[in-house]
Amino acid sequence: MKQKVTHVYFIPGMAASVSIFEYISLPKEQFKCYTISWKIPEKNESIKMYAKRMCKEVKHENCVLVGVSFGGIMVQEMSKYLKIKKLIIISSVKNRYELPKRMQIARKTKVYKLLPTSIISKIENWEKLAFGDFAKKRAAMYQKYLSINDKTYLDWAIEKMVCWDQEKTPVGLIHIHGDRDVVFPISNIKNCITVTQGTHVMIVNRARWFNKYLPQIINDNLH
Repeated sequence: MKQKVTHVYFIPGMAASVSIFEYISLPKEQFKCYTISWKIPEKNESIKMYAKRMCKEVKHENCVLVGVSFGGIMVQEMSKYLKIKKLIIISSVKNRYELPKRMQIARKTKVYKLLPTSIISKIENWEKLAFGDFAKKRAAMYQKYLSINDKTYLDWAIEKMVCWDQEKTPVGLIHIHGDRDVVFPISNIKNCITVTQGTHVMIVNRARWFNKYLPQIINDNLH
C-alpha cells in the first residue's frame, strides 16, 4: 500500500527569504515541501487580510503549516482560513503574552514607529557594519537570508508583530523553541519542545536537529 504524502508549507521569519530552509530535508517518500515568500503589503492592510492573501499559495487541504519567528505568527493567522493537519511554529510566540517586555512596551508607547526602517532598507552590505570575525560571519548570514528590504514591508511587519493581539493559543499547535533565543526569550514561552543551545536562527544553524525530529513531530498525533 502506497504511503500517503503529507504536504508541508514553510514560511520564513520577518524579511527573510525562503532560502533559510535550504538545509531542511524531509524524507521525500513521506513529505512534499513548499515555501511561501513574503509579499509587499497593500496600504492599511490588516494582518487578517494579508493572511488570506498568503493562503492563496496553499494548494492542498490537510497540509502542515510551519512558520519561523514572524512566520510563526502568520501561519497561526492563516490557519483560521484553511483546513490543516498540523500547525508548527519555530522560534516564535503563540499569543501576545509571550511577546517580550520590550515589544509590549513598544506597543504601548508606539516607539516602533520611530525605527529607521528606511535606513535598514538601504544597507547594501551588512558586513561593513560588523566588527570581529564572529560578527562578520553573522552579518554575512543576515545579508544572505534577509532579502526583503522594502520599507513598506518592514514598517508593516514590525507593527503587526509588536501589536499582535491574539489572546488564545490555537488548539493542537506545536511550538519548537531554542533555550538561547534572544529575540523571544524562553522565559516567556510556555508548553514548547525545547532545543538545547538553540538560538533564534536555529532553523539555519541547527538544521540537522529539524531534519531528524520534524518528521516524527509531524507524524506524531500525541502532541
